[in-house]
Amino acid sequence: MGISSLGVGSSILTQDVLDQLRAADEAKFVAPVESRISDENAKSTAFEQVDALMENAYESLKSLTEYGVFEARTTSVDDEDLVSVSASENSDIQDFTLEISKLATKEIEQSGSFTSRTDNISTGSGSMELKVGDETYTIDYEADTTLEGLKELIEKEAGESVGATIVQVGDGDFRLLFSAENTGTNQDISITDNGTTLNTALTSGMTNVQTAVDAEFKFNGLDITRSTNTIDDLLDGVSITLKDVGTTDVSVKQDRDHIAERITNFVDKYNSAMYQLNEDTKSSENADERGVFSSDSTIKNMKSTLQNILFTVGGDGGRLQEFGIEIDDDGRLELDSTVLNEQLDKNPENVHSYFIGGTFTKEDGSTVELEGAFTELEDSFARYSKGSAILDKYNESIETRLDSLNEQKESAVERLNSSYAIMQKRFAAYDSIISRYNTASNMFTQMIDAEIAANN
Repeated sequence: MGISSLGVGSSILTQDVLDQLRAADEAKFVAPVESRISDENAKSTAFEQVDALMENAYESLKSLTEYGVFEARTTSVDDEDLVSVSASENSDIQDFTLEISKLATKEIEQSGSFTSRTDNISTGSGSMELKVGDETYTIDYEADTTLEGLKELIEKEAGESVGATIVQVGDGDFRLLFSAENTGTNQDISITDNGTTLNTALTSGMTNVQTAVDAEFKFNGLDITRSTNTIDDLLDGVSITLKDVGTTDVSVKQDRDHIAERITNFVDKYNSAMYQLNEDTKSSENADERGVFSSDSTIKNMKSTLQNILFTVGGDGGRLQEFGIEIDDDGRLELDSTVLNEQLDKNPENVHSYFIGGTFTKEDGSTVELEGAFTELEDSFARYSKGSAILDKYNESIETRLDSLNEQKESAVERLNSSYAIMQKRFAAYDSIISRYNTASNMFTQMIDAEIAANN
């Protein structure tokens, strides 16, 4: 800094003196501004964290209030080797018994024997009618059409109704296997030659391998018949797939694991947000323990609002604790699944209405319309989540203060730079003058000393 020879002439107006004066002025005019900038940066960083935690809590509430949380269903089957069952959202909660006596099967026919895959199927060109149930397909063939070629023609023309496969039964014994794509009766397979050249192995030589039959079972003792083993039209929203004969019990229930998972997700997100808010708003005489928002009314009011609403949501439906959401002395939430399941056992519609909104039936039989505890919480968190006017304005105020403080610091530094540049020049000038006076003084001293020495 400055001129390296500053103070040489006087040994008084040195660069060290100038630096000490500069340090004193920086402590007075710059350091306080830097301290405030540091505080605002700390608030900005803490705000970003709180803002993200609040958004997470808000999103978890949105996932709770959307359709499907309490409408989700799960199924259980006593013997899963006999049947599999799935249920869509909001299907009826029920128990039933299935007694399966017969599975639906496909019609399977086989041709007579050919000596190889490349045997010709006819002695001339022509066409044949392939009938599968109610569908009839016309397949043209040539004199050189082989068994393999016929298979490919069938797949191309009638593949949506029947599958064709060549099977080698033994040496020199190849058969064309026809398998209906659909199960159930009325899937008969037959071939009619429109001429007289088709190999009899494909006409009179056709034999049945498996006869198509309908599925037969009892639903709670009621006889049911279906053409397929997958039944989607017996119960609304319930799909049943028959796998073997036998008797089993089936339950369609509310998916309580799904409900508990969503509620636990909110509880965790809420607790994380509240923990951070408690830390950031903590009051203490010790500055190191004091929260960054300890004196900030906006953040403290937000915390209080979101804590206090827990004791008012639900309205006439009751308190959160009655439905399994416990609140400890520190304001932390915890899900008691036992209490929640007891309420679901008692009246699942009431639980839905209490949390999401709807008609709630009281103990005396009267009803009340509820907004829903989670819906109320979602509305409250929406005020403080991303995009909310309150937090947007708060964040803008931090940025505004930081801009202003940085400008103040820049101005203070510029003023000091200018002031000390002038002072350095003055020090150099004063040092030069003092140096000249010191030189003259030394010269007079030497003359006096010489005079004294001569007189003696």
